[in-house]
Amino acid sequence: MTIEFALWFPIFVAFICGTTELGLIAARHARLEFGVDAAVRLVQLETDQDVDHDTLVQTICDTAAIIPNCAENMMLEMRIQDLRGTLNIDNDAECTDRSEEVNEQATFDNGDENQLMILRACVKFSPVFPTTGIASSLNRDGAGDYSLISVGAYVQEPL
Repeated sequence: MTIEFALWFPIFVAFICGTTELGLIAARHARLEFGVDAAVRLVQLETDQDVDHDTLVQTICDTAAIIPNCAENMMLEMRIQDLRGTLNIDNDAECTDRSEEVNEQATFDNGDENQLMILRACVKFSPVFPTTGIASSLNRDGAGDYSLISVGAYVQEPL
């Protein structure tokens, strides 16, 4: 019985830690998606004034309350896209990286009337169980953080 316990116990612990990590990732990503939706809704309702970067970050972080150090670890991009052309978004989102010097603010353009806007949020955080199979298979930066990315799109309404 002791040998069986010694063989199976690490597998069960790794399974429990992996499912916990996966659950946290899924919950954080769902809250980030909800936060980006709330930020897009705020921008659409405030068409008479430009909404700044810090207001959007605060809106997303207030909505996505389970993301640790959200405002410090989030970078937002807001880009104008052609309504009649193909959607041209590069796959590499601009994200923070604590292992490097402080990055400049990402591309942030409020746009004009009737323009298609893409809002992309990238937030980074450390895994809870970094040695489990789930966390070790994720792409991580130099500081060991992994990223969650959420994209929202909207059209600037005319005044």
